[in-house]
Amino acid sequence: MRFLKRKKHGWLRLVPLVLVLALLIPLSPVSLVDPVSAVTQADIDKLKKESASLASQRKEVQSKLAKARAEKSELTDQKGLLEDDIDLIQQTIASIQDRISGIQDKITGIQGQISSIQDKIADLDGQIADKDKEIEEYIALIDEKQKELEEAEAEEAQLYELFCERVRLMEEHGQVSYWSILFSSDSFSDLLDNILMVREFMDYDNEIMEDLQELQETIRSQKADLEEIRSQLEQARKDLQAAREEQEAAKREQEAAKAAQEEAMREQEAAKQEQVSAQQDLESQEAEVQKLINEISVTEQQLQAEESALKQAAASADAKIKQMEKELAPKISSVKAEGSFSWPLPGKTTLSSLFGGRIHPITGKPNNHTGIDIPAAYGTSIKCAKSGIVTISMRGPSYGNYVVVSHSDGTSTLYAHMSSRSVSVGQSVSQGQELGKVGSTGSSTGNHLHFEIRVNGSRVDPVNYFSGLYVRSGGKTVRLN
Repeated sequence: MRFLKRKKHGWLRLVPLVLVLALLIPLSPVSLVDPVSAVTQADIDKLKKESASLASQRKEVQSKLAKARAEKSELTDQKGLLEDDIDLIQQTIASIQDRISGIQDKITGIQGQISSIQDKIADLDGQIADKDKEIEEYIALIDEKQKELEEAEAEEAQLYELFCERVRLMEEHGQVSYWSILFSSDSFSDLLDNILMVREFMDYDNEIMEDLQELQETIRSQKADLEEIRSQLEQARKDLQAAREEQEAAKREQEAAKAAQEEAMREQEAAKQEQVSAQQDLESQEAEVQKLINEISVTEQQLQAEESALKQAAASADAKIKQMEKELAPKISSVKAEGSFSWPLPGKTTLSSLFGGRIHPITGKPNNHTGIDIPAAYGTSIKCAKSGIVTISMRGPSYGNYVVVSHSDGTSTLYAHMSSRSVSVGQSVSQGQELGKVGSTGSSTGNHLHFEIRVNGSRVDPVNYFSGLYVRSGGKTVRLN
């Protein structure tokens, strides 16, 4: 009865945690001014939908978990459901991280857009300054041309007055022809003088006319130049106005981009808060699993069922390995295996259980241990012992999260009870590459790695392939080899 009460109070403590986990919701989308990076809003929305889907799956698992608690199911079943919940939380955290990365890409793109706009504004500032200077030069040139025109017009008026005065003189003295002047000569000497005088009159009249015509042409040219300069001044003013309008538009675009950047940063911060909350939920559930591990106590019938399940799991794993090695044979043969195995948990060389006969820690019965157990802290990185192809990466009732790597030399290695897996079936892995993290999933009472080696399908003692190993037994640590 005390055991049942302890179970009941333990599960009551989990109810707030389940409610907190159920509150995880995706963030609302942010609309940007202009997509400027490879990550689009559609990508982020897709990640949000994945988060929502994961949240929905978690609710289903939590519903099963609540039902199991209400019916006072076996603690082992509840532990499995909690591990399902932990898997979904881990996926949720990964999905949120993808969203955060996607938003960061958008922020980076917007920052590039803002920088480009700033360069454009700076260029327009230069254009405006140039146009202002050009307008000032046109105004000075117009003043200069206007002054030259006024001087030419004054000179024209003076010549025109002189011409008019000449005409008036001719009118006052009557219409006297140059021939009459010549014929009026009294002597040859007087004729020569009259010829010179007539020539001077003609030259003078021609000079006045030519100067007047030349000056009038100069005035027409200067007026045309002045109109052209005024036209250029008007165009420069229009160009200046257009540059200022473009500058204002660029500034408005810059403000919009800054607003989009601030909105994206707010969304990113909200996603980070969501990630922190999910991480806290994960830690809480992992702590609850650890409590369940410490509280597990089962009946004789459960012990027998567990023993049978262990045997079935081992046989199922053997059959699965053979099947997958057959299917992936070409890939396996293509990856050259090293001549020796490397230790899967560097620095952790003390074993808690050896290969062969032992008392099973859960069933309490003698059984044939199919590998060796290596204790390590939760989350410790598990390394691949030899290069090969991943033939199994799954979660089972006995091995929990486990991975099998098949090697081209006819051997295979198995890594069980992981808290999480880092590889998938068909993947090529190298010696020393991480396969997952240490945990206590499946039939396990503490954090450790269950490690197996098979040669041509048959299990062998892994200890024979390594040196410098120890085993903890009877409160003492003993060197094995």
